[in-house]
Parts: sequence; structure tokens; C-alpha cells
Amino acid sequence: MNPAPTIALSDGSTLPSIGFGVFQVTDVDQCEASVAAALDAGYRLLDTAAVYRNERAVGRGVRASGVSRDEVVVTTKLWPADFGRRTPRAIERSLERLGTGHIDLMLLHRPHGDVAAAWRALEDAVDRGQIRSIGVSNFSVRDLTTLMAGARIRPAVNQVEFHPYWQQTDLLPFLAAEGIVPQAWYPLAHGARQLLDEPALRGIAERLGVSEVQVVLRWHVQRDVVPLPKSTSPAHIASNLDVFGFELSPEDMAAIDGLGRDRPLYRVPRWVDAITTRLPTPPALQ
Repeated sequence: MNPAPTIALSDGSTLPSIGFGVFQVTDVDQCEASVAAALDAGYRLLDTAAVYRNERAVGRGVRASGVSRDEVVVTTKLWPADFGRRTPRAIERSLERLGTGHIDLMLLHRPHGDVAAAWRALEDAVDRGQIRSIGVSNFSVRDLTTLMAGARIRPAVNQVEFHPYWQQTDLLPFLAAEGIVPQAWYPLAHGARQLLDEPALRGIAERLGVSEVQVVLRWHVQRDVVPLPKSTSPAHIASNLDVFGFELSPEDMAAIDGLGRDRPLYRVPRWVDAITTRLPTPPALQ
């Protein structure tokens, strides 16, 4: 299997062009096994979050894999309830749960709460060597503009919903101009059958002898967006990474671009939406 090429970040670090996500994989043994399977398949970018409640399992999976720690980019995220005075301790807790020595990439999970104070704490953690790169998740152009106006270190990454149905046409040009790498959660639209049944995707997949899922993930890579597919099946984990042995033509890319719609698919849960007016304590963490 061809290894994933890397993308340069604005701070001088690099990021694999495809990663492995563990959102909603809350069973500890399953999460640890999935991380180990992903690393065995060749992934070198892992994505978790404090609110996912599986940082500890991710760290154990890394240590059990036999892969050198220096080869793995471990990403986690801070929840808005911990923005502000609580941020330094929240960083320490993520470091403790992961047990990976340092965090390669830490993101502010959502643009709510005391974002400025949380960002300053991330910058300080970079200075201390606890974190190598910092970025954000679910930030709009306006959110980023506000953050960067007072930032000492610019965000290296913005992780957002992105897939053929929701292509972030306003956000991506801004990220490119600012040197911020986009990452995609929900890259397969949560495996929506409607998307994978699209005639354009089926035709491309049949012609190239690959799956529709592989076509979608390859489209992300060629759009310079880092996808973070999730699976607990070792076969699917390996297949999702196997997208570097073929290339989509300009016509293929245009056909997939043409699937774009005017709204995202993900429905934000009410308890998450509520943080625009109040900041709930996140679910109990491991």
C-alpha cells in the first residue's frame, strides 16, 4: 500500500494527507484495537477529542502498536466548557489520558466560550513543549478572523464538516489564502447511502476498479483537504487508506464537485447547540 504523502503546516510541521478518526468509538477495547489496526495499516494521523471520551484508549493503542511514537501525529481537542481559566488544566488532563508524552496537534473544538483565553493557553503550551501544533475546529471565516487578530501563533488547521454534498465554498478559499490546512470530519457524509449511490461516483469507481468510498476519499486528497474516516473494521480501515495508487481526472473531480448542495448534513445535537448560550460540563471523561 502506498504511504500517505504529507502536507506542510504553517508552523513548519507536517501532517499526513489522510487520518483516522475515533468519534463515537467509546468502547475502550474496541477503540484501542481500532487504533492499533489503523497504525498497522499505515495510518500515521489519529484524531480524538476530550469530549469523545476515548483519549486514554487512543494512547494505549499507540503504545501497543509497536509503531515509533515519533512517526505518529496525535490530535485531540479542547471542549468549550474548558476554555478560559480551566484550559491549562484541561491540557494537562488530555496529556495524562493520552500518555503520549506530548500532543502533536491540539484544536479548539468549537468557537464558543472564552476562545481568546483558550488560545493563549494553547500558545503557552506550545512554548512549554507540551503541544507541537495548534488549530481549531468548526470555525467560520468570521471566527478565524476574530481569533487571528489577537493570536501570537496562527492556527495551522481548521477541522470542519466537508464532503461532496457540503464543500465549504466560502471557507476553503479563505483557508488557502491564510495558509490554514482544512481537515474533514464526516468525509463520507456519515456513510450516507444516498451519496455512495450517486451515479457519478459509481461510474468513476467502476472505471477505476475501486470503491465509491475510495473515490470520495481520493477526491478529498486532491482537493487538499485531509479526510478523517472512521471505522472499526480492520478491512475497511485498510481500504480507506488505499487511495494513493490511483488518481482522479479533472473530469472526475468536476463531476464530484457538481454534487455540492447548499447546506451541511450533520445535525448538531441540542446539548451541543446549547453552548451558544451556556457552557455545559461535558460528559464524564475517562
